[in-house]
Amino acid sequence: MNLLANVLVGLVAALHAWILVLEMFLWERAPGRGLSGFDAAMAKATAPLAANQGLYNGFLAAGLVWGLVAADPTGFRVQVFFLACVVVAGLYGAATANRRILVAQALPGALALTAVLVAG
Repeated sequence: MNLLANVLVGLVAALHAWILVLEMFLWERAPGRGLSGFDAAMAKATAPLAANQGLYNGFLAAGLVWGLVAADPTGFRVQVFFLACVVVAGLYGAATANRRILVAQALPGALALTAVLVAG
């Protein structure tokens, strides 16, 4: 179960690293605009906000990687904290921005958090 938990945490970290790239560097290009659904003008206008969001997603990814490489009990605690942050952010995003965030962010975070807690 520990291997499954580590794989899921790694996948959530990779997801948030990819979101960082989309929001910070590709927001005004096809991949970022596909994510947001914005036209070119709206993507340009919201690019600074997206970059800020991307930075936060990068912090989530960094925290999850830290949790994977740190020895227990620190690694376990860090994973639980950052996965809980992912789930809360996903729930909030689904409630306030787009319901797709529930499946794209909160669900993977919740699955990884469950695996970490069961393995721990």
